[in-house]
Amino acid sequence: MELQDLLNQPEEGGGESQRKESPLKSLEQDLKLYKESLKEVSTEIMVEGLSAFPIFVAHQHEVSLGEPILNREDLGTGWSIHASTLEEFVEKGIIHRDKKDRFIKQFKNPDDFMCLFVVVPEGANFVFYPYQN
Repeated sequence: MELQDLLNQPEEGGGESQRKESPLKSLEQDLKLYKESLKEVSTEIMVEGLSAFPIFVAHQHEVSLGEPILNREDLGTGWSIHASTLEEFVEKGIIHRDKKDRFIKQFKNPDDFMCLFVVVPEGANFVFYPYQN
């Protein structure tokens, strides 16, 4: 799934005055600021042999997944980012072991796309966002 797919969801309720801005719009803004740092961390994870599948956890609340790398309070942004890996997601049961191979097949080239696990109050989802856009 692409971030744009989530951003372009039809609004419920109708009128312009009732429209509520999606928190994912602010995530897209933050990713434009974060993308160089995230690419460096992704490359480091792969070069150091930690994982061939880096995953970044984007959140606005506390999560106990991955290692914190960008703190929204320190940076004055809307989203914090933790660095994680496919292996941690499998170990913690977020990705079931029997679905690991399926996830790997869907995983986009980490040199071109960051894999984000976006956590919002309504739930969480994986999104692939290009480093170049």
